[in-house]
Order: sequence, then structure tokens, then C-alpha cells
Amino acid sequence: MNIVVFIKQTFDTEAKIVLDGSGKIDANGVNLIINPYDEFAIEEGLKLKEKLGGEVTVVSLGGARAQEAIRTALAMGADKGVLVSDPALDNSDEWNNAEVLAKAVSDIPYDIILAGRIAIDDGSSQVAVRIAESLNIPSVSSVLKLDVNGTQATVTREIDGGTEVIEVGLPVVITAQKGLNEPRYPSVAGIMKAKKKPLKTMKLADLGFGDIAPKMNVDKFSLPTARKAGQVIPGEAAQAAQELARLLREEAKVL
Repeated sequence: MNIVVFIKQTFDTEAKIVLDGSGKIDANGVNLIINPYDEFAIEEGLKLKEKLGGEVTVVSLGGARAQEAIRTALAMGADKGVLVSDPALDNSDEWNNAEVLAKAVSDIPYDIILAGRIAIDDGSSQVAVRIAESLNIPSVSSVLKLDVNGTQATVTREIDGGTEVIEVGLPVVITAQKGLNEPRYPSVAGIMKAKKKPLKTMKLADLGFGDIAPKMNVDKFSLPTARKAGQVIPGEAAQAAQELARLLREEAKVL
């Protein structure tokens, strides 16, 4: 079983986002992690490998620091990594990212491709399904359970108000939802082994791409309006309740 897992390096979920003078996100001093939904994809790939044999290849796109995310996945148990890193991709969009990543795996044998259902930084939830379209293979999103038997997969996916069971032939792209599994932590031995596992870095020219232009541009980022401080209403319960009702009616205008 040849398994490919796409991962993305994102800001830590607890990081404080700050904008620089140009209106872009300032990454200085911010801790970077593997996108949490991609961790479910890595774990599922490792479980398939343990059950069916084969190898797990982790693929990512990003700057030099993205190697850290790949090394973490290798420490979890993946076998090798591929990183596409090129300055021309700094302002790339989902369309270009999907085309580049699809090309990066076109020469890698794969029976199943896994990715997180969404990235916590941009929330686009587009790249994995675009990759499936580029590779001309089916995709199933928001998967909560995956069973592979031969060349068929039975998939339980989350839908509005319930779940749906789908049977699909391999190869297929699967995007992982929270609840699919419980990602493992890298062991000390795994971290040491990861240093010796192969990690191939490629540029756009290595994949046959020339100049690429995004179809979408982000004009600016803005932080949400700061929340107002809460108000404590003093006094006895009956008195405070009357004052609360007045404030809700006259100031908040919700009554």
C-alpha cells in the first residue's frame, strides 16, 4: 500500500496574530505547527501502513521551515518526505498550490492520498479536492472512518445532521475530519530516526513550472474588533435582575 499524506505548516492555534506595517501577518517569533487536521491524516496513513504494509510519503509546500513539519511527521512514523519550496510560491493561491502539489506526486506511486479537511489558517478547504481533480481521481471529504479492503474503500463521512457511508475505488483522495483517530506523539527513537530519513526538496523548475500567476490575490488582512469588557451589576439579586433587564432593553436593544 503506497500512501501519500499532504500536510501544511500553520501558526500555532494559541499564537497571537499581529499585523506588520504593510498589513500582512507578522510571523516573527510565532510558533509553527502541523495543521491539526493534517495530523489526523498522518495518523490514518500510519495505521494503514501498519495494517496493510507499504510506505507513507509526506508532501508539503512552503518555506524552509516547512521541513520542521515534515520531520515531525517522519518522527511519527512516515517513511520519507517531499517539500516544494520556491520564492515564487510566497503569494500563491489554492489553485496554484493544488497544481504544483499534484505535479509533485505524479511520479510517486500512490493507492490512497490523505490530507486534513481544512487548514486552520486560511480555512479554504480547497487544495485536497483540487488535487484530486488534477490527478483525475475521486475524493471523499470530512471522513470519520476509513476501511480499505483490496482496491475498495468504505468511507464514513460527516454531513449536515448526520453521516454518510460511501464505497469508492482506489486510488482516492481522503480528507480527514476530527474524530477519525487520535494522532500519536513522536517518540524519542522516532525523532532520532527521522533525522536520517530521506527528505527531497524541489523548486518549481524541477517540476516543469515557469512563472505562475495566482488567480486570486489577498488585498489585506484585518484583525477582528476587540471585545468590550464585561459589566458587573452590583446589588441584591432582584435589584440586579431589574437593572440587567433595563440594560438589555435600553442599551443592548435585545429586548
